[in-house]
Amino acid sequence: MKQSITHIYCVPGLAADISIFEYIKLPESQYKLHVIPWKMPNKGEAIEVYAQRMCKDVVHENCVLLGVSFGGVMAQEMSKFLKIKKLIIVSSVKSNLELPLRMKLAKKTKAYKILPTALVSKIDDWEKLAFGDFAKKRAALYQKYLSLNDKIYLDWAIENMVCWKQETIIPEIVHIHGDKDVVFPIANIKNCIVISGGTHVMIINRARWFNKYLPSIIEGDFVPET
Repeated sequence: MKQSITHIYCVPGLAADISIFEYIKLPESQYKLHVIPWKMPNKGEAIEVYAQRMCKDVVHENCVLLGVSFGGVMAQEMSKFLKIKKLIIVSSVKSNLELPLRMKLAKKTKAYKILPTALVSKIDDWEKLAFGDFAKKRAALYQKYLSLNDKIYLDWAIENMVCWKQETIIPEIVHIHGDKDVVFPIANIKNCIVISGGTHVMIINRARWFNKYLPSIIEGDFVPET
């Protein structure tokens, strides 16, 4: 009897290109990955309305939604309009209560409104701004994967990340988080699968872990390493 395929829809992080999932390789006889690129938001568009537009790219029922960082927030919003098998977030938050203090302060003071997002689109070569070999490698990584630098999108995405209203955690959500994540510190995160040494970009540089364990996480028989 032919085994049915589980379709996995992936949402990248804020401003990230779909290529952040390029190293995720799962058994093709069981899983098929689909990556949903970010769309340009309409002026003043509510995150719920935007999520419904993203849902139009999902054409399979009982699928898996996997979101990274702000993509994890979007995957949660999308899950409210879809029939899914599993909801997985990586390097993200399950509610606004898990946001770091600096983001909570940015919301309260509205400091996010004065970020110079227009300057991002003018940077053609991030490596020219970096000093030292390590910084240059990280700059090259940013330039490769953070390709969506339109000011309209960035302003919208940053505001919706900082001002996310969700307080109630979605039941049965699977949260995978690195203990070295500096964007969303592990100290604020509860009830998650912890990857030792994992950073905010571990979907890229720890892809082997995901390739090894995602199938068991999806099927519900994951056993943490001891």
